[in-house]
Amino acid sequence: MPWRVVVNPALDAYGWDAGWAGAYDAALASPALGDVEHPQPGRVVRHDGAGLVVATVDGPVRAMFGPTVEPAPVVGDWVVLDRIPNPRATLPRRSLLRRRAAGGEGEQAMAANVDLVLIVCGLDRPVRLGRIQRTMTLANDAGAESLVVLTKADTVGPEVPAAAELTVAEVDPTLGVVTLSAKGGWGIDDLLAHVGTRTVALIGESGAGKSTLVNALVQTEVAAEGRVRTGDAKGRHTTTSRELHLLATGGVLVDTPGIREVGIFADPDAVAESFPEIE
Repeated sequence: MPWRVVVNPALDAYGWDAGWAGAYDAALASPALGDVEHPQPGRVVRHDGAGLVVATVDGPVRAMFGPTVEPAPVVGDWVVLDRIPNPRATLPRRSLLRRRAAGGEGEQAMAANVDLVLIVCGLDRPVRLGRIQRTMTLANDAGAESLVVLTKADTVGPEVPAAAELTVAEVDPTLGVVTLSAKGGWGIDDLLAHVGTRTVALIGESGAGKSTLVNALVQTEVAAEGRVRTGDAKGRHTTTSRELHLLATGGVLVDTPGIREVGIFADPDAVAESFPEIE
């Protein structure tokens, strides 16, 4: 009889619930899965090209690619692992955050099963309405909520965040905003209250302060912090892969590399929701 997992603290921390337990049971019962010896569920916490790191009831394991799995697992996916371990199936996703691949027209999956997208904007540079709209479109396409996070508030005067909040209101008067200083440590509790126990993904350009924010939210140094150029406040890509981190408050955070441009690869309804004036 296949090994079942309904409740387990090691998996619950990553968002495991009765719904995922049911999806796992359905996957085990599917003829498409084939013969799997000693299956177990896990959530992909890192994807570095050569393989995956998957959180399981026994802790994180290194999983190498074996038989082709459709859809191919990405960070945030729940998967069925074999004994080896190899991913043998990807459980049906609740959401998929995706964008247009850089330099092409294809789709690039960013993270799966995301509930909330944090649109990170550094106040040491112009906060651009268009970038917020495009990132909102990605979130809407995934069926996720959006929240704008204005970072580096300690580096500017009070008039700068006030103007940035007006810019956000132009995008959508109901769009939430949290203004904070990750280095100063203020505003973090407010952001964590918005996150709750959900899975959230950070999206923002290089140098916007994402790595500093990740370290403040996780309460330990898990992301390398880089410097920005003094001339234009542009940063270097200190985060080079997508990775999932647990928050002490119970949420799950997906850190993503900084993106120079937000290429939209979305359903037309998601575009219409973010750009009502065009609709």
